[in-house]
Amino acid sequence: MSTSFLADLFSTIAGSSRALWDISRGQKVDNTPEGLIALCETLMTSRGEASGVAIANSILQGYLGLEDEARLAFLTALTQQFGVDLEKTRTGAEDYLADPSAEAALKLHNAAEPRRQELIRRLNRAPGGTAALVAMRSDILAVMKAYPEFREADRDFQHLFASWFNRGFLVLRRIDWHTPAIILEKIIRYEAVHEINGWDDLRQRVDAPDRHLYAFFHPSLIDEPLIFVEVALTASLPDSVTDILDPERDKLQPDRASVATFYAISNCQVGLRGVSFGSFLIKQVVQELSLELPSLRTYTTLSPIPGLRNWLDTITGFGGPEDDLLHRLREAPKDAWPELNSAEQTQLRELAADYFINRKQPDGQPVDPVARFHLGNGARLERININGDLSANGIERSFGLMVNYVYDLDQIESNHEAYANNAEIVTSAQVRKLVKGRKPPMIQEPAHAE
Repeated sequence: MSTSFLADLFSTIAGSSRALWDISRGQKVDNTPEGLIALCETLMTSRGEASGVAIANSILQGYLGLEDEARLAFLTALTQQFGVDLEKTRTGAEDYLADPSAEAALKLHNAAEPRRQELIRRLNRAPGGTAALVAMRSDILAVMKAYPEFREADRDFQHLFASWFNRGFLVLRRIDWHTPAIILEKIIRYEAVHEINGWDDLRQRVDAPDRHLYAFFHPSLIDEPLIFVEVALTASLPDSVTDILDPERDKLQPDRASVATFYAISNCQVGLRGVSFGSFLIKQVVQELSLELPSLRTYTTLSPIPGLRNWLDTITGFGGPEDDLLHRLREAPKDAWPELNSAEQTQLRELAADYFINRKQPDGQPVDPVARFHLGNGARLERININGDLSANGIERSFGLMVNYVYDLDQIESNHEAYANNAEIVTSAQVRKLVKGRKPPMIQEPAHAE
């Protein structure tokens, strides 16, 4: 099923919904937070399909027209007035205790569901409702640090989105130079790992024979990629993103490649944060590539280490050469990064290995978020690379280090189980050797990745 076919299909559905909206279009809407919340109450009692679509559309369009302060007032009321009906829940619990039947359990379940979830479902019936609700959740996330009470509403959005955006509804598409420009423009805008510097740079990433880019789409967000991954086809395990992004490199013909490297994964929709797409994306792309290019033997990543520099900055001392090395790196200008000798490279790799293997969150998982993602998907921490990313961003977050995670198709499931059940970090012998017998450094405070 092509994207254009989906677009035609859903434009037809949207057109039908607009026709329903025309039935009650003449009604004047009070586009204030109080007026829109009153409409929400009306929507919750509406029984007619046409009127429900019209009301939902009025609420979402009205919300989009609000200024920031008014949106905040609407979200506050959404949180406070559409939670669990405690009286119905109490009655349902008493009825279930008196008669613990399946029917009583269902009634209790329905009573305990926040009213907000049904409201969100009804709002989703409006034309473009899914996109508007994703945008509404992004507004919630933007202010939730200042308004932690919004977490209650956010849980309802995330609960419903996990169902609406489950793997069964996602469509994988390879992005190439023939992809519609509106989508290519968004790929440039959403790239969150290695900035795409205009159309020529994008063409190098999607049109070169040794470069692929894949994205997940959802039928309700036709022209909006949800997440995408960039892939380099190489003859060996890469150790530098500079080499991967070099437009002057010798381009490898796909049938001569033995390694597929995932070098950037970008989530595109802030409002879908916490809804998992990445693991499905990588596994499906591996399937696609293995069928298309049977010469591929290794599937790996070239990944950043976003929390390493923050952790190294908490170290007060080893009483050895590492102190001098860290002081030198902290003081080094980003545009004149120092050359490291063999001993210094080993010291830096040892520090990084210690960070991955020994530095844990209270739940026993690594402090590094990228490590949690790949290890949780069943990958193996394979290699730590010096000078993997000497961009200003790479130096700022990890002193230029990057790592390879390997997805061994025969070991993915067992690695995943070991990590999920025991928080076991599966590493290569090369990485394990780096931490053997090391004395732990002194730490100023517990390290937590952002």
